[in-house]
Amino acid sequence: MSVRVGIALGSNLGNRLKHLQEAREMLRRISSGGDLLQAPIYQTEPVNCPPDSPDFYNTVVEIDYSGSPHDLLDATQAIEFHLGRQAAAERNAPRIIDVDILYFGAEQLSGGILEIPHPRLLSRRFVLQPLADIRPDLILPGDDAPVSEHLHHLDSTELPLVMVQAVW
Repeated sequence: MSVRVGIALGSNLGNRLKHLQEAREMLRRISSGGDLLQAPIYQTEPVNCPPDSPDFYNTVVEIDYSGSPHDLLDATQAIEFHLGRQAAAERNAPRIIDVDILYFGAEQLSGGILEIPHPRLLSRRFVLQPLADIRPDLILPGDDAPVSEHLHHLDSTELPLVMVQAVW
């Protein structure tokens, strides 16, 4: 049985658009079919990153997936490795690609190496905006308001996002 899963993609090194496209295609290959939803790509200022970090390109995709949450974590980490992401000595250092699981159907996991839904999803404009673009009425497990409502009431110091590409 497959579930719908949301995955955030980000890149702030090299050819950012190409990295996002390659990650999307790798996710399409591990998908169990069905529609791949993809939000527009936004350029965003780095949040909690080292000084002088380049701007990110961020987006969200949603796929059908048939494995376990930990299988998907293994797959997303393999995508990061395949695209050249290096282990960083500094937290939130610039990166070629970042592939984060946002939600996994109705699953809720906490503790350990994987938290679902992603613990900072509702506090980050660079995730909420693209997610609201593709799934405005989505209510995350354990929540009672749709993501569009969270975006509308977001209290964040992040600057408004700049759309780079609607179709990619």
